[in-house]
Amino acid sequence: MGRLALIFPGQGAQYPGMGHKMHEAFPPAREIFDQATLGLGRDVRAMCWQTDQNTLSDTVNAQPGILAVSAACLAPLMAAGLRPVAMAGLSLGEYTALVAAGSIDLAVAMRLVDLRGRLMQAAVPKGEGAMAAVIGLERAQVLAACATGSVHGVVEPANFNAPDQVVISGHTAAVAAAGDAAKAAGARRVIPLTVSAPFHCSLLRTVEGQFAAALADAEVRRPQIPVVANVTARIVEEPAEIRDALRAQISSAVLWEDSVRYLAEEFGVDTFVEVGPGKVLGRFANRICPEALTLSVEDPDSLSATLAELESRGMLA
Repeated sequence: MGRLALIFPGQGAQYPGMGHKMHEAFPPAREIFDQATLGLGRDVRAMCWQTDQNTLSDTVNAQPGILAVSAACLAPLMAAGLRPVAMAGLSLGEYTALVAAGSIDLAVAMRLVDLRGRLMQAAVPKGEGAMAAVIGLERAQVLAACATGSVHGVVEPANFNAPDQVVISGHTAAVAAAGDAAKAAGARRVIPLTVSAPFHCSLLRTVEGQFAAALADAEVRRPQIPVVANVTARIVEEPAEIRDALRAQISSAVLWEDSVRYLAEEFGVDTFVEVGPGKVLGRFANRICPEALTLSVEDPDSLSATLAELESRGMLA
Protein backbone atom coordinates (compact mmCIF):
# COMPACT_ATOMS: atom_id res chain seq x y z
CA MET A 1 0.00 0.00 0.00
CA GLY A 2 1.34 3.41 -0.97
CA ARG A 3 1.43 6.63 1.01
CA LEU A 4 -0.55 9.59 -0.26
CA ALA A 5 -0.26 13.37 0.04
CA LEU A 6 -2.68 16.04 -1.07
CA ILE A 7 -1.35 19.10 -2.91
CA PHE A 8 -3.33 22.28 -3.55
CA PRO A 9 -2.83 24.84 -6.36
CA GLY A 10 -2.11 28.52 -6.07
CA GLN A 11 -2.91 31.58 -8.13
CA GLY A 12 -2.68 30.99 -11.86
CA ALA A 13 -4.82 27.84 -11.80
CA GLN A 14 -8.09 29.78 -12.06
CA TYR A 15 -10.48 29.60 -15.00
CA PRO A 16 -14.13 30.66 -15.45
CA GLY A 17 -16.53 27.87 -14.53
CA MET A 18 -14.12 26.13 -12.19
CA GLY A 19 -15.90 24.06 -9.58
CA HIS A 20 -19.32 24.29 -11.22
CA LYS A 21 -19.62 20.60 -12.09
CA MET A 22 -18.57 19.56 -8.59
CA HIS A 23 -21.14 21.97 -7.15
CA GLU A 24 -23.90 20.45 -9.26
CA ALA A 25 -22.93 16.84 -8.56
CA PHE A 26 -22.19 16.79 -4.82
CA PRO A 27 -24.14 18.33 -1.90
CA PRO A 28 -20.95 18.59 0.24
CA ALA A 29 -19.41 20.77 -2.47
CA ARG A 30 -22.47 23.02 -2.48
CA GLU A 31 -22.15 23.39 1.29
CA ILE A 32 -18.54 24.48 0.83
CA PHE A 33 -19.60 27.22 -1.60
CA ASP A 34 -22.20 28.38 0.93
CA GLN A 35 -19.58 28.56 3.69
CA ALA A 36 -17.08 30.30 1.40
CA THR A 37 -19.62 32.93 0.32
CA LEU A 38 -20.59 33.60 3.91
CA GLY A 39 -16.98 33.95 4.99
CA LEU A 40 -15.96 36.16 2.07
CA GLY A 41 -19.04 38.35 2.06
CA ARG A 42 -19.21 38.08 -1.73
CA ASP A 43 -20.95 35.56 -3.99
CA VAL A 44 -18.22 33.03 -4.75
CA ARG A 45 -20.39 31.24 -7.30
CA ALA A 46 -20.85 34.40 -9.38
CA MET A 47 -17.17 35.25 -9.00
CA CYS A 48 -16.08 31.88 -10.38
CA TRP A 49 -18.76 31.23 -13.00
CA GLN A 50 -20.18 34.55 -14.18
CA THR A 51 -17.03 36.43 -15.07
CA ASP A 52 -14.29 36.47 -17.69
CA GLN A 53 -10.72 35.25 -17.36
CA ASN A 54 -9.27 38.72 -16.88
CA THR A 55 -11.63 39.58 -14.04
CA LEU A 56 -11.19 36.21 -12.37
CA SER A 57 -7.41 36.53 -12.65
CA ASP A 58 -7.36 39.68 -10.51
CA THR A 59 -5.66 38.69 -7.29
CA VAL A 60 -8.65 39.72 -5.18
CA ASN A 61 -10.83 37.25 -7.10
CA ALA A 62 -8.41 34.48 -7.99
CA GLN A 63 -7.17 33.77 -4.48
CA PRO A 64 -10.52 33.30 -2.69
CA GLY A 65 -11.98 31.63 -5.78
CA ILE A 66 -9.27 28.97 -5.98
CA LEU A 67 -9.48 28.36 -2.22
CA ALA A 68 -13.25 27.82 -2.39
CA VAL A 69 -13.11 25.56 -5.44
CA SER A 70 -10.24 23.47 -4.04
CA ALA A 71 -12.12 22.98 -0.77
CA ALA A 72 -15.26 22.02 -2.72
CA CYS A 73 -13.29 19.44 -4.73
CA LEU A 74 -11.83 18.04 -1.52
CA ALA A 75 -15.16 17.46 0.24
CA PRO A 76 -16.41 14.45 -1.80
CA LEU A 77 -12.88 13.08 -2.01
CA MET A 78 -12.50 12.91 1.76
CA ALA A 79 -16.04 11.54 2.10
CA ALA A 80 -14.91 8.58 -0.03
CA GLY A 81 -12.41 7.53 2.64
CA LEU A 82 -9.20 9.20 1.54
CA ARG A 83 -6.57 9.23 4.28
CA PRO A 84 -3.56 11.38 3.37
CA VAL A 85 -0.41 11.17 5.47
CA ALA A 86 0.46 14.82 4.79
CA MET A 87 -0.37 17.78 2.55
CA ALA A 88 1.01 20.98 1.10
CA GLY A 89 -0.18 23.84 -1.09
CA LEU A 90 1.60 26.20 -3.44
CA SER A 91 1.45 29.77 -2.10
CA LEU A 92 -2.31 30.40 -1.73
CA GLY A 93 -2.73 26.61 -1.69
CA GLU A 94 -1.11 26.48 1.73
CA TYR A 95 -4.31 28.00 3.13
CA THR A 96 -6.33 25.23 1.50
CA ALA A 97 -4.01 22.66 3.06
CA LEU A 98 -4.50 24.22 6.50
CA VAL A 99 -8.28 24.20 6.02
CA ALA A 100 -8.15 20.56 4.92
CA ALA A 101 -6.04 19.70 7.95
CA GLY A 102 -8.51 21.31 10.37
CA SER A 103 -6.12 24.09 11.35
CA ILE A 104 -8.18 27.03 10.01
CA ASP A 105 -11.92 27.19 9.37
CA LEU A 106 -12.88 27.85 5.75
CA ALA A 107 -14.71 31.10 6.54
CA VAL A 108 -11.67 32.42 8.39
CA ALA A 109 -9.35 31.38 5.57
CA MET A 110 -11.58 33.13 3.02
CA ARG A 111 -11.31 36.40 4.93
CA LEU A 112 -7.54 36.00 5.28
CA VAL A 113 -6.90 35.32 1.59
CA ASP A 114 -9.21 38.18 0.63
CA LEU A 115 -7.11 40.58 2.72
CA ARG A 116 -3.89 38.92 1.54
CA GLY A 117 -4.87 39.41 -2.09
CA ARG A 118 -5.80 43.06 -1.58
CA LEU A 119 -2.59 43.83 0.28
CA MET A 120 -0.41 42.03 -2.25
CA GLN A 121 -2.10 43.70 -5.20
CA ALA A 122 -1.79 47.17 -3.66
CA ALA A 123 1.80 46.81 -2.47
CA VAL A 124 3.42 47.77 -5.77
CA PRO A 125 1.87 50.16 -8.35
CA LYS A 126 0.78 48.44 -11.55
CA GLY A 127 3.52 48.36 -14.14
CA GLU A 128 6.34 48.66 -11.61
CA GLY A 129 6.54 44.97 -10.78
CA ALA A 130 6.83 41.79 -12.83
CA MET A 131 7.41 38.05 -12.64
CA ALA A 132 8.89 35.58 -15.12
CA ALA A 133 9.40 31.82 -15.22
CA VAL A 134 12.94 30.72 -16.06
CA ILE A 135 13.03 27.29 -17.69
CA GLY A 136 16.09 25.10 -17.99
CA LEU A 137 18.61 26.52 -15.52
CA GLU A 138 19.86 25.28 -12.16
CA ARG A 139 19.20 27.31 -9.03
CA ALA A 140 22.73 28.74 -8.85
CA GLN A 141 22.44 29.99 -12.42
CA VAL A 142 19.11 31.69 -11.70
CA LEU A 143 20.58 33.33 -8.60
CA ALA A 144 23.49 34.59 -10.72
CA ALA A 145 21.05 35.99 -13.29
CA CYS A 146 19.16 37.78 -10.50
CA ALA A 147 22.44 39.27 -9.26
CA THR A 148 23.07 40.61 -12.75
CA GLY A 149 19.57 42.08 -13.00
CA SER A 150 19.66 43.61 -9.53
CA VAL A 151 21.54 46.69 -10.79
CA HIS A 152 18.13 47.76 -12.12
CA GLY A 153 16.25 47.15 -8.87
CA VAL A 154 14.90 44.25 -6.83
CA VAL A 155 14.79 40.84 -8.55
CA GLU A 156 14.69 37.61 -6.56
CA PRO A 157 13.65 33.96 -6.89
CA ALA A 158 9.97 33.72 -5.97
CA ASN A 159 9.10 30.08 -6.64
CA PHE A 160 11.41 27.08 -6.82
CA ASN A 161 8.81 25.01 -8.63
CA ALA A 162 10.75 22.11 -10.14
CA PRO A 163 14.33 21.13 -10.98
CA ASP A 164 14.12 23.03 -14.26
CA GLN A 165 11.78 25.89 -13.35
CA VAL A 166 12.33 28.90 -11.09
CA VAL A 167 10.06 31.95 -11.09
CA ILE A 168 11.70 35.33 -10.49
CA SER A 169 9.98 38.45 -9.16
CA GLY A 170 10.72 42.13 -8.58
CA HIS A 171 10.93 45.47 -10.35
CA THR A 172 9.95 45.29 -14.02
CA ALA A 173 13.31 46.45 -15.41
CA ALA A 174 15.27 44.21 -13.05
CA VAL A 175 13.20 41.13 -13.95
CA ALA A 176 13.72 41.86 -17.65
CA ALA A 177 17.47 42.21 -17.18
CA ALA A 178 17.65 39.02 -15.13
CA GLY A 179 15.65 37.25 -17.84
CA ASP A 180 18.17 38.40 -20.47
CA ALA A 181 21.02 37.17 -18.28
CA ALA A 182 19.24 33.82 -17.85
CA LYS A 183 18.90 33.45 -21.62
CA ALA A 184 22.59 34.24 -22.03
CA ALA A 185 23.36 31.54 -19.46
CA GLY A 186 21.45 28.95 -21.52
CA ALA A 187 17.86 29.08 -20.28
CA ARG A 188 15.54 27.29 -22.71
CA ARG A 189 12.82 29.86 -22.16
CA VAL A 190 12.03 32.90 -20.04
CA ILE A 191 8.27 33.38 -19.86
CA PRO A 192 6.81 36.67 -18.55
CA LEU A 193 3.84 35.94 -16.27
CA THR A 194 0.57 37.84 -16.33
CA VAL A 195 0.30 38.92 -12.71
CA SER A 196 -1.01 41.97 -10.89
CA ALA A 197 1.93 42.22 -8.47
CA PRO A 198 5.47 40.85 -7.98
CA PHE A 199 4.60 38.10 -5.50
CA HIS A 200 6.97 36.43 -3.05
CA CYS A 201 9.74 39.01 -3.13
CA SER A 202 10.96 41.69 -0.73
CA LEU A 203 8.89 44.40 -2.42
CA LEU A 204 5.90 42.98 -0.57
CA ARG A 205 7.52 43.07 2.86
CA THR A 206 5.82 46.38 3.59
CA VAL A 207 2.40 44.70 3.93
CA GLU A 208 3.47 41.93 6.30
CA GLY A 209 2.71 43.97 9.40
CA GLN A 210 -0.90 44.57 8.39
CA PHE A 211 -1.38 40.93 7.53
CA ALA A 212 0.27 39.79 10.76
CA ALA A 213 -2.35 41.75 12.70
CA ALA A 214 -5.12 39.88 10.89
CA LEU A 215 -3.40 36.55 11.51
CA ALA A 216 -3.12 37.36 15.22
CA ASP A 217 -6.90 37.76 15.40
CA ALA A 218 -7.62 34.55 13.45
CA GLU A 219 -8.26 31.26 15.21
CA VAL A 220 -5.52 28.81 14.25
CA ARG A 221 -5.28 25.27 15.63
CA ARG A 222 -2.71 22.50 15.40
CA PRO A 223 -3.29 20.62 12.13
CA GLN A 224 -4.82 17.16 12.41
CA ILE A 225 -2.78 16.09 9.37
CA PRO A 226 0.82 17.32 8.86
CA VAL A 227 1.14 20.40 6.62
CA VAL A 228 4.40 21.42 4.96
CA ALA A 229 5.02 25.18 4.88
CA ASN A 230 6.25 26.95 1.74
CA VAL A 231 8.89 29.07 3.43
CA THR A 232 10.70 26.21 5.20
CA ALA A 233 9.69 23.05 3.31
CA ARG A 234 9.08 21.51 6.74
CA ILE A 235 5.94 20.75 8.72
CA VAL A 236 4.37 23.48 10.85
CA GLU A 237 2.46 22.41 13.95
CA GLU A 238 2.02 25.15 16.54
CA PRO A 239 -0.41 28.02 15.83
CA ALA A 240 2.33 30.61 16.37
CA GLU A 241 4.64 29.04 13.80
CA ILE A 242 1.76 28.63 11.33
CA ARG A 243 0.95 32.33 11.63
CA ASP A 244 4.62 33.23 11.22
CA ALA A 245 4.96 31.02 8.14
CA LEU A 246 1.88 32.57 6.52
CA ARG A 247 3.14 36.07 7.24
CA ALA A 248 6.63 35.38 5.89
CA GLN A 249 5.25 33.63 2.82
CA ILE A 250 4.06 36.96 1.40
CA SER A 251 7.60 38.19 0.68
CA SER A 252 9.60 34.93 0.76
CA ALA A 253 10.33 32.38 -1.93
CA VAL A 254 8.05 29.35 -2.21
CA LEU A 255 10.19 26.22 -1.77
CA TRP A 256 7.86 23.94 -3.70
CA GLU A 257 10.46 21.53 -5.09
CA ASP A 258 11.92 21.13 -1.60
CA SER A 259 8.44 20.60 -0.13
CA VAL A 260 7.60 17.79 -2.54
CA ARG A 261 10.97 16.12 -1.91
CA TYR A 262 10.38 16.40 1.83
CA LEU A 263 6.99 14.69 1.49
CA ALA A 264 8.61 11.88 -0.48
CA GLU A 265 11.67 11.44 1.72
CA GLU A 266 10.29 12.06 5.22
CA PHE A 267 6.74 10.72 4.82
CA GLY A 268 7.40 8.09 2.18
CA VAL A 269 4.83 9.68 -0.15
CA ASP A 270 4.64 7.93 -3.51
CA THR A 271 1.24 9.24 -4.61
CA PHE A 272 0.28 12.90 -5.02
CA VAL A 273 -3.33 13.96 -5.54
CA GLU A 274 -3.73 17.53 -6.76
CA VAL A 275 -7.05 18.90 -5.52
CA GLY A 276 -8.53 21.97 -7.21
CA PRO A 277 -8.38 23.66 -10.61
CA GLY A 278 -5.65 22.63 -13.03
CA LYS A 279 -2.92 20.01 -13.17
CA VAL A 280 0.24 22.10 -12.90
CA LEU A 281 1.35 20.75 -9.52
CA GLY A 282 1.05 17.18 -10.76
CA ARG A 283 3.42 17.99 -13.61
CA PHE A 284 5.87 19.56 -11.16
CA ALA A 285 5.65 16.46 -8.95
CA ASN A 286 6.39 14.23 -11.93
CA ARG A 287 9.58 16.19 -12.60
CA ILE A 288 10.61 16.26 -8.94
CA CYS A 289 9.75 12.60 -8.17
CA PRO A 290 9.52 10.79 -11.54
CA GLU A 291 8.66 7.49 -9.85
CA ALA A 292 5.61 8.91 -8.04
CA LEU A 293 2.01 8.49 -9.14
CA THR A 294 0.20 11.80 -9.69
CA LEU A 295 -3.58 12.15 -9.81
CA SER A 296 -5.95 15.11 -9.83
CA VAL A 297 -9.47 16.08 -8.78
CA GLU A 298 -11.18 19.13 -10.30
CA ASP A 299 -14.49 17.76 -11.62
CA PRO A 300 -16.66 14.63 -11.25
CA ASP A 301 -14.86 12.74 -14.01
CA SER A 302 -11.40 13.26 -12.54
CA LEU A 303 -12.79 12.44 -9.08
CA SER A 304 -14.16 9.10 -10.34
CA ALA A 305 -10.90 8.28 -12.12
CA THR A 306 -8.80 9.13 -9.06
CA LEU A 307 -10.99 7.14 -6.67
CA ALA A 308 -10.91 4.12 -8.99
CA GLU A 309 -7.13 4.26 -9.17
CA LEU A 310 -6.74 4.64 -5.41
CA GLU A 311 -9.18 1.84 -4.70
CA SER A 312 -7.30 -0.47 -7.05
CA ARG A 313 -4.18 0.25 -5.03
CA GLY A 314 -5.88 -0.28 -1.67
CA MET A 315 -5.45 3.35 -0.65
CA LEU A 316 -8.99 4.12 0.50
CA ALA A 317 -10.17 3.46 4.02
